[in-house]
Amino acid sequence: MASGLFIGLTENELLAIKAKAVSLITAGVITVNYSDSGTSVGKQISMPAKEMLSEAMMALRLLNPAVYGEHTTVIRTKWDNYLD
Repeated sequence: MASGLFIGLTENELLAIKAKAVSLITAGVITVNYSDSGTSVGKQISMPAKEMLSEAMMALRLLNPAVYGEHTTVIRTKWDNYLD
């Protein structure tokens, strides 16, 4: 669940983050660390693409709910539609 890390950024910044997250997801980029015989190779991203996308979408929904949908955190269940 998103924690609101990107709240306060502009819409253009959020859309750029969203595009970057989607490109990482579709490219299949992963965090890799490898070491052997004193040689070390590593690639690390600051935030996993799935989390980056979730954070960006949360901030976009809060920034402009009419375009990106409302931010919903509560699920409501209706129990009065039972059969007799």
